[in-house]
Amino acid sequence: MTEKFQPEINPDGVKKAELVVCIPSYNEADSIAYPTMQADKGLRKYFEDKSAVIINCDNNSPDNTGKAFLETSTRTPKMYLSTPPGIKGKGNNFKNLFKKVVDLRAKAVVVVDADLKSITPEWIKHLGEPLFEGFSYVAPLYVRHKYDGTITNGIAYPMTRALYGRRVRQPIGGDFGFGGKLASVYLESSIWDEAVANFGIDIWMTTLAINQRVQICQSFMGRPKIHRTKDPGAHLGPMFRQVVGTMFSMMKEFEAFWKKVKYSRPTAIYGFGLGEVEMPPKVEVNTQNLMEKFHKGFDEYGEQWKKILTEEVYKKLHEIGEMGETVFTFPTDLWARVLFDMAVAYRDSVIDRELMMDSLIPLYFGRTLSFVKRTRRMSIKQAEEAIEQDCATFEMAKPYLLKRWEEQ
Repeated sequence: MTEKFQPEINPDGVKKAELVVCIPSYNEADSIAYPTMQADKGLRKYFEDKSAVIINCDNNSPDNTGKAFLETSTRTPKMYLSTPPGIKGKGNNFKNLFKKVVDLRAKAVVVVDADLKSITPEWIKHLGEPLFEGFSYVAPLYVRHKYDGTITNGIAYPMTRALYGRRVRQPIGGDFGFGGKLASVYLESSIWDEAVANFGIDIWMTTLAINQRVQICQSFMGRPKIHRTKDPGAHLGPMFRQVVGTMFSMMKEFEAFWKKVKYSRPTAIYGFGLGEVEMPPKVEVNTQNLMEKFHKGFDEYGEQWKKILTEEVYKKLHEIGEMGETVFTFPTDLWARVLFDMAVAYRDSVIDRELMMDSLIPLYFGRTLSFVKRTRRMSIKQAEEAIEQDCATFEMAKPYLLKRWEEQ
């Protein structure tokens, strides 16, 4: 921003607001103006009667994201918050947000990604309106390409649903809404670690909301999510470890809750159906790369898998490891058991947790390859139905998890 670090810039001196729109960021100077303008339009069009503020929660971006944000012309007042120099992480941005929401005594908070290209003023309406109608947490529903969001489709959605019994299609959607009271719950939560301070934050917020038993809904966004899409086999990095690690660590915390859950139930949907013909951008997948990385996992992590997985699961893995790409399949039931075994091993720190997360990545690549092959000729709607079937399989496999979890 400037030579001297400023943790808060509040040009309009905002002290109180009913509705907050937050845009978390790190080095998004080239993209933040667009979601900021759309948020402003949405607030003016749909929430004219509410006092509002748009907040950029930033990690002291060296590319001057804060300057780009504050210089974006809006009628709604804006505020810039930043973590101290050297402190990064999306979760740390949210910690600043929770504090500010409590300070402002806000009733509702809408969060949108800074790299969004498809946001419309209606997104603010869809995520904000339910919060004034008795809901405390709003998850997004949008059309995504069948290979966009493979961590969601393959792990976060089926696991959250099987564990906690709520069908929240986008538990790490990045765009969502929550009530002011929930901000206090988040602020006071004792569950906070390095993973949550980074990309684990979205799944942490969704899981806490479910476990608080607050009113949750999903809201149709009306347009596909268009952002910087990535080949699922090319860009994983820390995000994978942080999201999955957070899911696993929260299982210990909330075991009393999820052990009692027998089956899942639908989550209320706010707004109208996806009467959208607009298609999300295509996501290209390098299947050969996925296959190679899966096979490489046997050499790199075979010893670790032996310690983490049950004998039967390990044996089945070897069987599918023998298959060539043309006939390759990684059955959902086996995948569920792999994740359940990992969760138990994670709880017991059977091996170093970082190493454990690394060892899961080639298996995830194998599972993603299997999904790509299975849905190659499917429409987005058909692929969506295949994901629903996978979730039902996870629910059916839950007794296996309960049995493993109890074994000491």
